Amino acid sequence: MPRIATVQFNTAGKIYDFIASDLDLSPGDKVIVETERGICLGFIVSAPAEREQSEALASLSSIRRKATAEDLFTVKSNTLKEKEAYVFCVSRIMERSMPMKLVQVEYLFDGSKAIFFFTADGRVDFRELVKDLAHTFHTRIEMRQIGVRDESKMVGGLGICGRELCCCSFLREFQPVSVKMAKEQNLALNPNKISGQCGRLLCCLDYEYDTYCSLKKNMPKCGKRVRSDFATGVVEKMNILTGEITLKQEDGKSVVIKQKDILDDGAVSDKPDLKIASANTENHVQKSPGHLSGFKENTSEILDETTSDISPAAESSISTAQQPENSSGKAQKKFRFRKHKKNKKET
Repeated sequence: MPRIATVQFNTAGKIYDFIASDLDLSPGDKVIVETERGICLGFIVSAPAEREQSEALASLSSIRRKATAEDLFTVKSNTLKEKEAYVFCVSRIMERSMPMKLVQVEYLFDGSKAIFFFTADGRVDFRELVKDLAHTFHTRIEMRQIGVRDESKMVGGLGICGRELCCCSFLREFQPVSVKMAKEQNLALNPNKISGQCGRLLCCLDYEYDTYCSLKKNMPKCGKRVRSDFATGVVEKMNILTGEITLKQEDGKSVVIKQKDILDDGAVSDKPDLKIASANTENHVQKSPGHLSGFKENTSEILDETTSDISPAAESSISTAQQPENSSGKAQKKFRFRKHKKNKKET
């Protein structure tokens, strides 16, 4: 089974797997590896370990050797070249008034390429700038545009907490952060307090988001009425970490209770409930027609018995007399007219 070691090229940068072969390596050792960009110097993150053969391991490159004193001297000379190239490039950008900001310059280990990292709001035409750089440093030039988060990772600095930025100390990949995370943690939505050096939302908002969500599930929402042995009121605010809930009572006073002291949610209020009164009224109205239904059925049966012996001519005259009359004295034949019209259409 091949021995695989993980290597990183920058502090808190991405880690890559390489075949260690028979080299005796330990975390922190500097090694020379070959990547897609060329030969680079990296740092061992974890000691080599045997893994089962797979298709992914078959495409890995091998570590060439441990870094020697000569390799370290080459790295120092490249660092001096990077500083010189940075100063020269900044002067050319200012002379040409280009809408871009140079962040960092990186030379490959063998000096075959110089990479210029910059930020800009949009696309920048840097063709003339590349000509000046290639004419001065006699190497291949690559201009790479990066985001504001990558800029903070390269530059570094201190956060509002007083510690080194997470992105340049241990955070290898950026996670998506939203304002919802700040709301769930009851933080003030002040951009100056929840934004980092890059101007984006703090990466640390994502660290405790899942914990807050799990703790908040067992607590009542603000505005809900709860009851305990000590007081009854509406939830005004709550402290998720300590489990304390502030209740606002009907007399306007605020009482702080613990989450474990809550007996039940939705305690019945002392004030009369209008919904219950309206429901009782509706039930009373619905029952009233039911008492008259028996009277209507008995009346209809009596009429049927009394009219069974009436002739058809007398029955028609009685039905006409029972119809209500309008202001002109004419009987309303609206229903009969519709029925007649419907039959007419069917024919």
